[in-house]
Amino acid sequence: MKISFADPKLPKSGTLVVGVLEGRKLAASAAVLDKESNGALVSAMTATRFSGKKEETLTVPAPRGLFFDRVVLLGLGKPAGLTPVQVQRLGGALVPALNAVGASSASVAVDKIPGTRLAPGDAAANLAYGAMLRSYRFDKYRTREKPEQKPTLTELTILTASAAAARRAYAPLESIAAGVFFTRDLVSEPPNIIFPESLARETKSLEKLSVKVEIFDERQMKKLGMGALIGVGQGSSRPPRLVVMDYRGNPRGKDKAPVAFIGKGVTFDTGGISLKPAQGMEEMKWDMA
Repeated sequence: MKISFADPKLPKSGTLVVGVLEGRKLAASAAVLDKESNGALVSAMTATRFSGKKEETLTVPAPRGLFFDRVVLLGLGKPAGLTPVQVQRLGGALVPALNAVGASSASVAVDKIPGTRLAPGDAAANLAYGAMLRSYRFDKYRTREKPEQKPTLTELTILTASAAAARRAYAPLESIAAGVFFTRDLVSEPPNIIFPESLARETKSLEKLSVKVEIFDERQMKKLGMGALIGVGQGSSRPPRLVVMDYRGNPRGKDKAPVAFIGKGVTFDTGGISLKPAQGMEEMKWDMA
């Protein structure tokens, strides 16, 4: 999904998303739109149970005289609850709501909300980040999915008076999202595609990001005395591998201790397989997450 940031203005097509605080309190953009539509947004809320609680959504056909297709009201909850993580959740809530109505493009108005410490630029970046994460799908093997079942949303424009600040804040989040997607792709593959050797090969792609990757085979592992790991690997027709990744692209200073992560990387968990029910057995691949 393509995400961009722009100055606030009413779109000429697609879908417009505006915020509503808990208690049906319209955010600035929603208030302006409600006034221009002779109270259409307030009327729509009054006719439903929508109250602006966090992550609630309500779709309203665009009032007469406006060029876009529809308005989606997004419940923001209470101002004090608008933390970076909660704003990310708001972005995540938007994606299925927009796909449900068949929207291909949408503009989201992010206003400054009194009572929250989150700057508008940071709010816009975190909302975009949450939407990007929620847009992920692993549909590589979905060969029978009908066109009407597939997501429609391909473009999201975040409208904010702090567009430049939002772009700066979003840049590292976009990189994190790319890493999350890479990980999700790997752990979603079945064990006949991703097994110790192929998982190790996939890590080599990180070298383009200045990650030093070293792969140890059985001979090297035996020489290092890794008998336990080799012993576990004997339970599979696939030989084990050990991967060591070293990243120094963002040095923390010579006096700082390194940060180390150790993951077992089990591509298919056969532990206690005689005790596990057949139902859900295919999900044992998720251990490598």
